Amino acid sequence: MNRILIAACAVLGGLVLALPTAATRERLAAPVVFGLDKRLPCTTSRVSGSPDPPPPYRTRRAFERLAFRSPLYLTSDATHPGVFVVEQAGRIVYFKAADDRTHLFCELKDHDFYAMTFHPKYRANGFVYVFANGPNSKAKKKNRILRFRAAGDPPRCDPKSQQLVIEWESNGHNGGDLVFGLDGMLYVTSGDGTSDSDGDNTGQDLRDLCSGVLRLDVDRAPPGKGHAVPPDNPFSKVKGARPELYAFGLRNPWRMSIDRPTGDVYVADVGQDLWEMIYLLKRGANYGWSTFEGSHPFYPQRKLGPAPVVKPLVEHPHSEARSITGGHVYRGKRFKALVGAYVYGDYATGKVWGLRQVEGKIAWQKELASTRLQIVAFGADRDGELYLVDYGGQIHQFEPSPPPAEPSTFPRKLSESGLFASVPEHRPAPGVVPYDVNSPLWSDGSHKVRFFAIPGLGRVPFVEQGAWTFPEGTVLIKTFALDLEAGNASTRRRIETRFLTFQQGEWHGYSYAWDDKGLDGHLVEAGGRDRELLIKDAKAPGGTRKQTWHFPSRAECMVCHSRAANYVLGLTTAQMNRDFDYGGGTVLNQLTALEKLGLFRVPLANHSRALEGIFSTPRHLARVALRQTVPRPLRNASVDPLEKKARQRFDRWSQKLTNDLQKREATSLACLPEDLPRLASPYDRKVEVGARARSYLQSNCAHCHVWAGGGNSAIDLHVNTPLVKMKLVGERPLHDRFGIADALLVAPGAPERSILYHRVATQGRGRMPPLSSSVVDEQAAALLRDWVRGMKPAPGVKK
Repeated sequence: MNRILIAACAVLGGLVLALPTAATRERLAAPVVFGLDKRLPCTTSRVSGSPDPPPPYRTRRAFERLAFRSPLYLTSDATHPGVFVVEQAGRIVYFKAADDRTHLFCELKDHDFYAMTFHPKYRANGFVYVFANGPNSKAKKKNRILRFRAAGDPPRCDPKSQQLVIEWESNGHNGGDLVFGLDGMLYVTSGDGTSDSDGDNTGQDLRDLCSGVLRLDVDRAPPGKGHAVPPDNPFSKVKGARPELYAFGLRNPWRMSIDRPTGDVYVADVGQDLWEMIYLLKRGANYGWSTFEGSHPFYPQRKLGPAPVVKPLVEHPHSEARSITGGHVYRGKRFKALVGAYVYGDYATGKVWGLRQVEGKIAWQKELASTRLQIVAFGADRDGELYLVDYGGQIHQFEPSPPPAEPSTFPRKLSESGLFASVPEHRPAPGVVPYDVNSPLWSDGSHKVRFFAIPGLGRVPFVEQGAWTFPEGTVLIKTFALDLEAGNASTRRRIETRFLTFQQGEWHGYSYAWDDKGLDGHLVEAGGRDRELLIKDAKAPGGTRKQTWHFPSRAECMVCHSRAANYVLGLTTAQMNRDFDYGGGTVLNQLTALEKLGLFRVPLANHSRALEGIFSTPRHLARVALRQTVPRPLRNASVDPLEKKARQRFDRWSQKLTNDLQKREATSLACLPEDLPRLASPYDRKVEVGARARSYLQSNCAHCHVWAGGGNSAIDLHVNTPLVKMKLVGERPLHDRFGIADALLVAPGAPERSILYHRVATQGRGRMPPLSSSVVDEQAAALLRDWVRGMKPAPGVKK
């Protein structure tokens, strides 16, 4: 057996050590890249930190000796000196600040716990109310409000005291909070019960308990019931309505709190497409979902319920927040500047804001902290001091931000960035690498030049699909230029340069506006700006037209560079797989060039799979090697020549080799560029129209319009999605039809009835892409028109 294993190792080892292959060696012998015979380290970048002053507060970990399992909630009661933390997996724990361990307060297996609250007369009756969802073992889950009786020191719920207050079916956006109002009634939040865009159409439907706030009387429940309906509930006399409803039209109200000195109840609602909302709770209010998302149309064809839509107190665009977490009005003593401020945050970005309102009008609003926490709740101890609950398992609290040790050195000019050897010549510094893409994002007819700067000799893990990931300190650079006379390249002027920087695990965008002489670019303020340009154009009335160039705000940069797209748009294999003119007569495929520079990290296992494409793992490759060492008569025999123990030893060895190959890396690609994904240029008329159209949609639309990603049209425009699965062709619009008769998203053979074509071919309301564009891409519109016109309905697709 040893002889067989040694022979197998030798065969497989020879395959691995033979890398790179002959084709790869020929590729590596290609000409040097833009005059370099080796990669130069990038050492001059000064793009670090932030140009903006730090927010007034930062967070630090509280209760350092304690950790929690997916905590979702923190609260307290005047009866107990400690705090209670709700863990998602059906547990609530209690502890005091000095404790080094937690005490189990309540547990219910096979359920998720979201929140808890104490009865106003808890000291006398011991009643605790818990928001649960489950059972997890069943396909159809229910929101369940449960009452327990607690006692003892440390306190503990009696599991035998469990009583159901109310339950309703909900399996997705469950809401998840409850609080007693000053009127003694129990208020409970409820989401739309689905996992996306109100698929059950319950947002405006009062016949169920989803998508609203319930108001229950738990002190006057009839015999055998867990609650009574307060007679003054607003919909108690509306035919067919659930009388428990107090307000409706919420998508997923994630956290509700009451400011007891004023009685104001704040509700945060997690948005779907573009907006995150904070509302003040009002009797009988309709918050609009899913006809509206905040104050913006969402499904305008859907019928509104029996109340006008109430606008949010505050709404944040997804450039600022992407999963709002409601907070608390601060009533502690540590931070006098925050007393009376409603403090809330965002799960996705970790940002924290504060606001004050007077009669529903914002009097003050400010960003308070920028954290890396997954904020799922804010809670207070019995002294009113505030805590932030991090889903990662820790509790944090505020402390003042220290003054900066030194003034910000973030570059205010391009010439201060260290990324250019000459800014007027637009010549990059050593180690800064130029690149281009196959299918560019439309930017109002501008011409673009792109570079990336990776600190030192950092490398990029190579993946065939999706965005590449980059090391800390990477800067992506893109410069935009416009011809001030249409079609005349001699009038081309640089307008803007954008940086996308990766710092402390997050991407950040910054814009620089070039001066009129083209000598330098100056940092644009955080809120962005517009610049009006005069363009000579023979096609325009009078021979001149005005064009507004929009410098995006720092928040707007991250709308397209979104989490759904993994932030990086152009640096993907399919975009980078193209030839590039590096100057000096060197035209080279970019992947080959970057491979030559040693930029990539490629698992050796990928090489083994590429080398022997018929085998799925090195383990299969090892079996081939083994069979080659077994005498032919035995190989052809029906009996396995290996004994059981020997076969087990071989399996362990081959698995170990597989794992080892996954850990080891090469800098050479596992296959040639022609065997890797490649987008088409939308403007290359030599390429088939369907390939060009899909490439355009990929680069201009798919970073938002992915499955449950950020585009609420429920379409998937990724280039790899089969046409029949895109939910695009033959589908009725979920939103505005723009007055088009018998409109479809794409009507095969009829671009004039296709919403996709209309949105790209026109300006104004409904324009796509929606940001930083004031000029129609006429070539793209013609491309989509031809693509749609040439379509034939597929089987099962509506005409």
